[in-house]
Amino acid sequence: MTQDELKQAVARAAVEYIQPKLELNSVVGVGTGSTANHFIDQLALIKHQFDGAVASSDATADRLRDHGIPVYDLNSIDSLSVYIDGADESDHRLCLIKGGGAALTREKIVAACADEFICIADESKLVDVMGVFPLPVEVIPMARSYVARELVKLGGSPEYRQGVVTDNGNHILDVHGLSITDPVDLEKRINGIVGVVTNGLFAARSADILLLGTAEGVKQLQA
Repeated sequence: MTQDELKQAVARAAVEYIQPKLELNSVVGVGTGSTANHFIDQLALIKHQFDGAVASSDATADRLRDHGIPVYDLNSIDSLSVYIDGADESDHRLCLIKGGGAALTREKIVAACADEFICIADESKLVDVMGVFPLPVEVIPMARSYVARELVKLGGSPEYRQGVVTDNGNHILDVHGLSITDPVDLEKRINGIVGVVTNGLFAARSADILLLGTAEGVKQLQA
């Protein structure tokens, strides 16, 4: 199977997983990226079974609306039963690196509000130690150089993602050269740097379920 076919397979599996839990008043949290886009396409097939969605980016909101799925502001809903999103890397504890699409802050907010966080990914994303994929860090523009110097002190090699402005009006530093053996601690330390909005480690709030697309089918991993 191609990587795109694996993404389609996990998207279908995610819809099958959440479908029995949905009610007419349910609101679904939806992530950002190519795998999440496949999920949106599959979710549209059952849009009559739930109320609407909360989007983690403007691009996701546009795709949901194109499928006729109502999009709600997170502040306007009382509860969010489930959040579904992809990942750039996952370890076996279901700690993740996210942010390749520069939507990490809103993704982290929606994930924090959800009762259950389901990650969908192809098997290439599962690693023993994260850090091969550069860690995105969203920063306030005026603090970019200062934050970069502080990230060097943590052992990373930050690179400014040229030409990218997040939906929040901020910049992205991609940190190369990390071997992330303690993602919870590193997430906390980076978030403690003045000028950092958040970083792409989803460790304090990791995924609850990982649906992993493999050549042998979709496997379900739990934290």
